[in-house]
Amino acid sequence: MPEIASYGCWKSLITSELIAARTVHPFRVLSEGESIYWSEMHPEEAGRYTIVRCAPDGNIEDLLPQPFNARNRVHEYGGASYLVNNGLIFFSNFADQRLYRLQPGGNPSPITPQVDLRYADGVVDNQRNCLVCIREDHTASDREVINTVVSVDLDGADLEGGGRVLVSGNDFYSTPRISPDGTQLAWLTWNHPNMPWDGTELWVASFGPGGGLENPTCIAGGVTESIFQPEWSPDGLLYFISDRTGWWNLYRFKDKKVEALHPMQAEFGEPQWGFGMSTFGFESSGLLICSYQYLGRKQLAVLNTRTLEFENISSPFTDFTDIRVTSGNALFLAGSPTEPWSVVRLNLSTGEHTILRRSIDLTLDPGYISVPREIEFPTENGLTAFGIYYAPHNRDFVPPQGQLPPLLVMSHGGPTGAASTSLDLTIQYWTSRGFAVLDVNYGGSTGYGRGYRDRLKGQWGIVDVDDCVNGALYLAKRGEVDGGRMAITGGSAGGYTTLCALTFRQVFKAGASYYGVSDAEALAQDTHKFESRYLNSLIGPYPQARDLYIARSPIYFASQMNCALILFQGSEDKIVPPNQSLQMFEAVRAKGLPVAYLEFEGEQHGFRRAENIKRSLEAELYFYSRIFGFRLAEAIEPVKIENLEKGSYNSL
Repeated sequence: MPEIASYGCWKSLITSELIAARTVHPFRVLSEGESIYWSEMHPEEAGRYTIVRCAPDGNIEDLLPQPFNARNRVHEYGGASYLVNNGLIFFSNFADQRLYRLQPGGNPSPITPQVDLRYADGVVDNQRNCLVCIREDHTASDREVINTVVSVDLDGADLEGGGRVLVSGNDFYSTPRISPDGTQLAWLTWNHPNMPWDGTELWVASFGPGGGLENPTCIAGGVTESIFQPEWSPDGLLYFISDRTGWWNLYRFKDKKVEALHPMQAEFGEPQWGFGMSTFGFESSGLLICSYQYLGRKQLAVLNTRTLEFENISSPFTDFTDIRVTSGNALFLAGSPTEPWSVVRLNLSTGEHTILRRSIDLTLDPGYISVPREIEFPTENGLTAFGIYYAPHNRDFVPPQGQLPPLLVMSHGGPTGAASTSLDLTIQYWTSRGFAVLDVNYGGSTGYGRGYRDRLKGQWGIVDVDDCVNGALYLAKRGEVDGGRMAITGGSAGGYTTLCALTFRQVFKAGASYYGVSDAEALAQDTHKFESRYLNSLIGPYPQARDLYIARSPIYFASQMNCALILFQGSEDKIVPPNQSLQMFEAVRAKGLPVAYLEFEGEQHGFRRAENIKRSLEAELYFYSRIFGFRLAEAIEPVKIENLEKGSYNSL
């Protein structure tokens, strides 16, 4: 018989140790021959990214010797940090950002100089024995960093030069791709103040006799059209995704014209925060496998490129990314409400799915898993917003009759990101202890078309906050949660939404900000190149709209806050520096409200070390237990909470 216990007091098998130490994070699936490769982030190794190979016999081995860490910092967020060519691995090493060549079983050797150059998103040009990739030049401190497309000799012959510049002059580049016959290069480019989901251009040029590029031509895109993932088909046609209709759909360049392949009100693309993102690939010249998102739900599909027939593929998964296709198989990362993110192989003939690696190497009893439901709720201006709702669930406990659960609203980062339906143990950590969770896809989120994404234009700190607040009030009004015990949490842009909601609204009793923005003006003045003009579209041009930046900055209005706050911060965060969180902590402390601050040495934008993931999760739970007044079912290291005794808060 289940035990009767108040929400929040339930003991759970989903522990912080399990989440921090037993979870790996797979990225970037690739294949060569019958071998499959991917990258993994290991929290127990201080967040090191390694490269693994799954051999044809199913044996999985780690190929990257310690202390090498396959991660780059181009655009600070990185991505596409390794590739495979004829059994050789080329990767960017995090410590020095140099490119290395690795023969599995041997020692990596550098092929770029030991200067402040960063590399990402490479493809091998076997005809010219080089690697074509994006380079970000940080060698001069008196100017903005320079981004270019370069070629780097595979054998390290140009070890001191750092690569030959092929394309330059614009602010940003990504996705260089070589045609199957080796004669052409395609790439994406864009300029300030655009982000890649705002407007990009797709260019194509021919390789000249000396390895340079000739006759560059822009074939699609512009300042208001976002192009995503140019990809050559095996028969030499260039395919890509464009949102020219308001939806990221599939196109190809054929007979000197852009041709739509399957127009529909669905998203085949994703916001390009990192390099190497892929939502489609070719099984053959006549068959394309893709994923798309419709009303927040993801689906696999197959497109016959000759007849343009389009058909969904049946799958037990509900979320997909990183689609790579080989003859007879599709490879991808996938998850579902009961299955964590995993490396999956799909046999295209039989429809059989094989999980090659789970992010959590553990079978969880469904009695402890909350299966979510997607909700729509009314928000400002007569519009509708979306979210994913998780009710408390733990087979060992039931609440006292009539008691409603506390609600934790999650605000994702980006802010162009999207909540996923894949099994997330962090969410289950809360629901299995008696919390309800609402993961909000506020206006600005991806998956609902450009119009929904553009709701945040000029409205950051307003639309996102309204949607989080209205989602919480919707659940409270329906009697599903305790309207007096609601909290909000988020990281990065989600941290900003959290701070704004706590400062400018009076709905939540507590909140947790993970490396969140408290001073929008400071962010505009002190951030990295990739996002240095992003706020122009989210708030307004700076400094012309300085008054608006001040009005949207929680730090200047901490006196309006009337709730409890805990802040988490990495000491080496270059995207949202620690002073943003520290200033907010001091302001809230001076107001006399309960507040706590935890800074983790060596962490950057997002926590990767197991001990810090564990500590931050437990600290947030401890904080809510003191604010909402429930007893913890397990011993947790206390957090120093300033002013707790001064507020009218329960403390047990």
